[in-house]
Amino acid sequence: MASTGTTSTTGGGHEWWRTAVIYQVYPRSFADANGDGVGDLPGITAHLPELQNLGVDAVWLSPFMTSPQRDAGYDVADYCDVDPLFGTLDDFDRMLEAAHGLGLRVIIDLVPNHTSSDHVWFKDALASSDGSPERGHYWFRDGKGENGDEPPNNWESVFGGPAWTRVTNPDGTPGQWYLHLFDTSQPDLNWTDPWVWEQFRGILRFWLDRGVDGFRIDVAHGMVKADGLPDATPDEAAGSMGGAGGALALEPEISDEPPSLPYWGQEGGHEIFRDWHKVLAEYDGDRALCGEAWVDPPAKLARYVRPDEMQQTFNFSYLETPWQAPALRTVIADSLAAFNGVGAPSTWVLSNHDVVRHATRLGVSGDNPQGHGLGPKSNVTVDAVTGLRRARAATTVMLALPGSAYLFQGEELGLPEVIDLPDSARQDPTWFRTDGERYGRDGCRVPIPWTAAGPSFGFNDTGASWLPQPAIWALLARDAEELDPDSTLALYKLLLAEREGRGLGAGELEWLKGFGDDVVAFRNGGVTVVANLGEASIALPDGEVVVSSEPLTGTDLPTDTAVWLLG
Repeated sequence: MASTGTTSTTGGGHEWWRTAVIYQVYPRSFADANGDGVGDLPGITAHLPELQNLGVDAVWLSPFMTSPQRDAGYDVADYCDVDPLFGTLDDFDRMLEAAHGLGLRVIIDLVPNHTSSDHVWFKDALASSDGSPERGHYWFRDGKGENGDEPPNNWESVFGGPAWTRVTNPDGTPGQWYLHLFDTSQPDLNWTDPWVWEQFRGILRFWLDRGVDGFRIDVAHGMVKADGLPDATPDEAAGSMGGAGGALALEPEISDEPPSLPYWGQEGGHEIFRDWHKVLAEYDGDRALCGEAWVDPPAKLARYVRPDEMQQTFNFSYLETPWQAPALRTVIADSLAAFNGVGAPSTWVLSNHDVVRHATRLGVSGDNPQGHGLGPKSNVTVDAVTGLRRARAATTVMLALPGSAYLFQGEELGLPEVIDLPDSARQDPTWFRTDGERYGRDGCRVPIPWTAAGPSFGFNDTGASWLPQPAIWALLARDAEELDPDSTLALYKLLLAEREGRGLGAGELEWLKGFGDDVVAFRNGGVTVVANLGEASIALPDGEVVVSSEPLTGTDLPTDTAVWLLG
């Protein structure tokens, strides 16, 4: 086993977010304390000990603010209150106190690209005249054509259909159009308006004063639009959020020129994050901003985490990398180099609430662009056994990497994407705006199982569930996996304990050579990591096996298996 002689580190500093493993809680689907079929804040509080026992460092909560729930809370009507569906501000404070008491940091979701159409800001805009300050908070424009009957430009919504909707004036005549990169109920805010900047400074301080440890910034790469809102033609082969695989993709190369799509990755967004960086710096402790920025390649993404901007940003290039050793080696090396270049940690993520769960995704044969989802009529083949085996190996690699890692609720149980949801149960706006052409994200959002028996597998005591749960949840429930030493839950607990105990998050990555093209092999913190992505077994290297993604028999490392070794 020879070293390449090159090493990569996580950059300077010892802040918690540089090495943290952060667990995403999707509140609607985590735990339901009042039995109405939708998860809530008291349900989260009740299960925080299990997250501490899992071994994570922090919890990220998807939106729980006041919302009509047309997009599962990502359509916010009041940024400074809790939706009654999830509880009260007092419930939030109790949850936060309980988490801190267990040594868990708490990050909350912030949605600054758009509001709900129910937000008072937008209602005031509708009630105001063309060109008013209230309308200036959003993107209201006159339509094209003789009577203004055509949208101001040709932009498409991420959820399908046009990105513009025309309003009706109080006298019943057709009015202006407003921009919504997502659903019609999610009008985009105009970040050229200083008033919008001031409102969000206040929102940040509201939650920081309550004690939150940071914010995950939704659609961080879409907040600023190009001057003049020029027409743009998206790449239909790509994924919906503009990443490496997506329907509205960014420029593939770094350039001083603006991106060809005028709604993603605009340079002006960096000034917003510099402003927010200053707000967080007003507070004691290590507060963090993590951006959802579907920007590729990593060297361009790293610009969002320069020292005076955000602390982290999701590494979607890593998430979207196919299960191929050369591609995986490349994205890891490029990520470490790019983020180290600005003194930031790389982040690693394999699943979240917007993508097909990686226990399924890694077993899919066929084209499945990000945002399209999977359903009974998807033109792909899914090998569930291979998918889970690869998912376990992929996580074993990921949690050995220097930097910070994100986990999505239920992945520690090996939960697959729920593909066979009935059409009548689907709730994602993508499903409706594309007339069922795209299934959307419901399949990864099904409420998770806590117990093999009982109503709704322990999600609550009534059996109610906002999305139907599959029968296989009985086999994958947390209490069942707690009893199985070979379960995915047992693997995650071992990985997280060894990662923490050996300081791998703050370590250095050293590539190892002498393996074939189908192998990913590196050393970090005295641990040798070898992953076999090929079609045949390879000889297991010398050393004491600390972790293996699959039980080992003999002296070979089977296909789709990863190990950690000492010695």
